[in-house]
Amino acid sequence: MSSVFITCAVTGSGNTVDKSDKVPVTPEQIAAECISAAKAGAAVVHIHVRDPITGMGSRDLALYTEVVERVRDADVDVVLNLTTGMGGDLTLGSAERPLPLAEVGTDMAGATERLEHIAALRPEICTLDCGTMNFGEGDYIMTNSTATLREMARQITGLGVRAEIEVFDTGHLWQAKSLVDEGLIATPVMVQLCMGVPWGAPPDVNTFMAMVNNVPDDWTWSAFSLGRRQMEYVALAAIAGGNIRVGLEDNLYLGRGQLATNGDLVTRAVEILDRLGVGIKSAAEVRDDLSLTKHS
Repeated sequence: MSSVFITCAVTGSGNTVDKSDKVPVTPEQIAAECISAAKAGAAVVHIHVRDPITGMGSRDLALYTEVVERVRDADVDVVLNLTTGMGGDLTLGSAERPLPLAEVGTDMAGATERLEHIAALRPEICTLDCGTMNFGEGDYIMTNSTATLREMARQITGLGVRAEIEVFDTGHLWQAKSLVDEGLIATPVMVQLCMGVPWGAPPDVNTFMAMVNNVPDDWTWSAFSLGRRQMEYVALAAIAGGNIRVGLEDNLYLGRGQLATNGDLVTRAVEILDRLGVGIKSAAEVRDDLSLTKHS
C-alpha cells in the first residue's frame, strides 16, 4: 500500500469539555495538543478554538492567533488546518414557534467574517463545510447556503489557502463537485468524508464506499467516523485508498472507559497503519502533494 497522512482534530467545538479533562480549552492547551499530535505522527492538525472561561467554541481571532503562533514557534513541522465552520449555527425557537431564533446556540455570520482568521493567519488549509444539515438533536441546524459556500470558496482560493471540503452526506459531495466545476475551488482538490455525524451519512461500510466511489479519482480524500468507530475507520480509509483523521474532536476514548489524549489517538492510528504495512507521510510531503503554501 502507498503512504497516507494523518490529520488530528484536536478539540472541536462540541460539548465535550465536561466529558473529558483531556480536551484542550485554552490556546496554550490547544497548541500543546497540536504539538503532541505532530510528534506522535500527525502531519496535519485541524484547529478550533474555545472560550477559555466557558469552554464553548469561539470565533475569536485573538485565540486563533495565539494558538497558531505557538505552533509555528514550536520545534515541530506540521500543516495547519483551521476550521471555518463557526458562524453557521442556527437554532430555531421551538418546533411550534421557530421564530424568533433562539439566542443561545445561534451564531450566524457572513462569509467574510467567517474567514477573518483565515485572512489574518493564512494557514495552509482551512475547512469548508459543504452543506446544510440537522446536526445532532433539538432545533439546531448547521447552516451553509449555496451562496455562502460559493463566496467562502472564492475567498479561500483568493487567499492562496487550500480548502478541505467537509462532506457529511452524498448531496454535499455533489455540491462540492459543482464548486470545483465553477472554478471556485482550486486544484488539487481535498475532501474530508465525515461519517457517523447525526444526521448525515451513517458509518456503515456500504454508505462509506458509496461516498468513496463518488470522489473523483484526481481528488485527495480523508475519512473519519465518530466515537468508538474512529479506529475502525483508520483501517477502512487506508484500505480504500484515503487518508486518516483522528482526534478528540471526534472521539474521547482510547478503549472502554479509558480517556485519551490526542497524542494517544495518533499513536494508536500509527500502530494500526504500521500493522497494515501503510507508510506515514510527513508534513513536508503533504505540502508537496497538495501544493500547499507555508506562511510564517
